[in-house]
Amino acid sequence: MAPGVNDLLDELVHRADLDGLIRLVDGWSATGDWAGLLTVRDRTRAALATGRQLWPVATLAEYRLALHAPAEWAGRVLDEASGRFAIGPLSEVAAQGHTAADLRRWIEDPIRFGFVAHERALRGEPSELDVNPLDIPTTLQPWEPAYPLATYGDDGVDAPAPPPPSRPANLVELSPQAARIDDPEVGAATRQLFDGWTAASTGRVEVACVEGAMLDAVAALGVRRAGLTRLGLVDALAWLGWAGAGGGAHGRRRGAATGRFDAWWLLAQLTDLADPWPPDPTELGRAGQALRWSWWDAGEPLLGWTVQLAVEDPVAGYAWAIGAHDAS
Repeated sequence: MAPGVNDLLDELVHRADLDGLIRLVDGWSATGDWAGLLTVRDRTRAALATGRQLWPVATLAEYRLALHAPAEWAGRVLDEASGRFAIGPLSEVAAQGHTAADLRRWIEDPIRFGFVAHERALRGEPSELDVNPLDIPTTLQPWEPAYPLATYGDDGVDAPAPPPPSRPANLVELSPQAARIDDPEVGAATRQLFDGWTAASTGRVEVACVEGAMLDAVAALGVRRAGLTRLGLVDALAWLGWAGAGGGAHGRRRGAATGRFDAWWLLAQLTDLADPWPPDPTELGRAGQALRWSWWDAGEPLLGWTVQLAVEDPVAGYAWAIGAHDAS
């Protein structure tokens, strides 16, 4: 930092001048003054104890460090206390432009590094972990998709959904003939996956289980006219991973690593392989591929954030339907 800048920073913090502090963050981000940016983060975070609400500045400084700074500086903000109000987890932000190998030596918390390593694995860099916070392998399995990834920038995050399924040629009239079955494990796993949509945004999710076929489960959701588009396990997991990674229309993004974990957890509940955890990856993939997957469509416009999946176990004779929606 140039002479006198400390005095300017102290004055801006003392006045709780958000605009002035953000201009300082923008300037130091542009010039690559990472030490200055970290100082801004530290001073504004400390000011919270005095009642000065400067957390937006601290959050912005942390985000810029994770996104743009070399690994030595990015790693310093990958701790449990940082990034709480950022648009996405800093482990995912940093993984966009840094390798796990570069970040490893600068992250003290092995759990934080574990999340970074999972994010990097989704970008083609699997790692061996001393502490694996998610228990599932960092290496993508042959039965998994290339999960949709977010792109972070100074102006926000872009997290596009998978390509929309083709719409069914015909819709059929449905009647709720199959009684709903209580399936608390699948229900809880579904709610966990869509927690970002429902807890921090305006979304809603419903899951129905029936003894019957996929359209019976869709009818149990209260849908009276629908059709199905067949999907493979890869397509279904791409949608589940995308949904679990996001925060719906208005919530904070949860990260691709979390989305992948929640997709595994739901798949394990659907196939009765969640206990003991983690399941054998080969066995889980084989069981997931034995299920029948579809996208159900009621012929309505697909607005905002939408996931409409149906799945059937042809051996056990059970089916589930998931309907999740959040307005943009």
